[in-house]
Amino acid sequence: MDKNRLEALSDGVLAIIITIMVLEFKTPETADWAGLAGIFPTLLSYLLSFIYIGIYWNNHHHMIKLANEVTGGILWANLHLLFWLSLVPFMTRWMDESGFATVPVFVYGVNLMLAAVAYAILQTGFVRQQGPDGRLASALGKNVKARVSPVIYIAGCALTFVSPVFGLAAYAVVAAIWLVPDRGMERAIRGGLAGSPGH
Repeated sequence: MDKNRLEALSDGVLAIIITIMVLEFKTPETADWAGLAGIFPTLLSYLLSFIYIGIYWNNHHHMIKLANEVTGGILWANLHLLFWLSLVPFMTRWMDESGFATVPVFVYGVNLMLAAVAYAILQTGFVRQQGPDGRLASALGKNVKARVSPVIYIAGCALTFVSPVFGLAAYAVVAAIWLVPDRGMERAIRGGLAGSPGH
């Protein structure tokens, strides 16, 4: 099965998710700095969610580049990931409208963690298809970030009940970890391009 259709669908859904988030913005109540300051928390929550969607788009792109064919199981795993990511705009708006109350911030973190689990399942599907010696498995290596992130998510969700600010800080730490490009993936992609005809 051609992987291009899977990538095209995913790109389209992620683009729609970002569009929905920005459409949720309300204009400031006054045309001055105080009005802008009033929506500053909204801007921060949008920024965090935008970064997360961008990270998934980037990593998904790299993974697809290293993948081979797509199986039915991989298609469902990809839809599973898109489901959790499609909830991000709703979760972001709920946090904002609640004034960053404990429960919405906690559920936001749970949603992020479930999206990470879904991504791991999708990644495992591609790795199994290629085998332990495949390009994707080699590029991932020990995959330390994927092992550390769930621990931080769980800690963040728990800390939310101490203060929602602590939970949001933990979620931001995970985003910061994943903002650093995965050099193993990029080297594998460059190596594949270098070995392909015309390069």
